[in-house]
Amino acid sequence: MRNYFENDYTSYRFHDDVLHIIYHQGVCIDLNAAVQIVKDRLLLQEGVSLPILCDIRGIKEINKSARAYLAMEGSTLIKAVAVIVEAPVSEMMSEFYIRTSNPSIPTQSFENLDDAMVFLRNFMA
Repeated sequence: MRNYFENDYTSYRFHDDVLHIIYHQGVCIDLNAAVQIVKDRLLLQEGVSLPILCDIRGIKEINKSARAYLAMEGSTLIKAVAVIVEAPVSEMMSEFYIRTSNPSIPTQSFENLDDAMVFLRNFMA
């Protein structure tokens, strides 16, 4: 499995059996971006289901179709998601996503990386 990859929207890195996805600073995510993000993630995972740490603090904007895609098709091969947020903007964005998109996998927001990793340890094989 490749350890690092980057596209126009995110960087992906494996660390401690968790895939870390970090959104670039100031990105706007539409449906096309969401499709690319999921496609690249699935290629990196090579069919292996993993817990995901997703740092969304860099997202400037994400539209409804992108949120819906990430909640459904974007859940493929994911055991759980810990979302790293920063109050108030990305925290509100994450809570809105969780409330309205109702992701099919365990998803929780954290302001602290250590707390997020404690949550994800419950989903490691």
